[in-house]
Amino acid sequence: MRRVGLLLCGLLLAGCSESAPPPLPQASPRATSARPSSPAPSKSRPPLRLPVVTVPVFTGGWEVTVYYTAVEEYHSGEPETVTGCTGLDCADGDEDLGAYKADFVEAVQEEGTGRTAEGKYLNWSYDIGYWLDTRPRDAGGRALRPFVSAAADPGVLPRGTQFRIADCGHADDGSRPAAKVCAALRDARWTVTDEFTPGLGGDKHVDAYIGEQTGPDFTSSPWYLTLRGATLRRG
Repeated sequence: MRRVGLLLCGLLLAGCSESAPPPLPQASPRATSARPSSPAPSKSRPPLRLPVVTVPVFTGGWEVTVYYTAVEEYHSGEPETVTGCTGLDCADGDEDLGAYKADFVEAVQEEGTGRTAEGKYLNWSYDIGYWLDTRPRDAGGRALRPFVSAAADPGVLPRGTQFRIADCGHADDGSRPAAKVCAALRDARWTVTDEFTPGLGGDKHVDAYIGEQTGPDFTSSPWYLTLRGATLRRG
């Protein structure tokens, strides 16, 4: 799904500041999405290090979908019991991970990660299932970094690829994205750290992680969007 989350914007940043991006409000639903997915790490696996990949040229026509960490306090619904793993070094676990608001559980599966009311992180991946963690992570165990972490089809942009969004293109309805949203996405320097759920990526599609939601109506805010016809350049 998006982000499909789990498992993957504007003209070059002339004059953009290096200050931290503004706090996130809430945005409108996207037509499609793709969620990052990658194999679970084992305990014997060495520390994860990403190679820096240089891609000589980027062109227009890209689709950029934002994904985020859901926050349980901003959701509703009857408690729903979730089973999975109590740690990252596990897949398809069946341990009781607790009960969470139904809308929150749905958002976690859509976005790939969520902060519970107790302050833990409930993460989800296509090929791992649910697991509890101390950080929002991608399925490979790397901590998600707002306005840095991105996902893509590994056959198009391999892990370690660095890029920037040179032009935001337009939203689904053909309108330009909000200026502050586009500026923050353009100002960021993105690194591909994860890959899409099989079959949900595409030749010119990236997911960009923007951090935690900041209110109950995030999916109606300018930040919740997919950009069409965006231009990417080497980071």
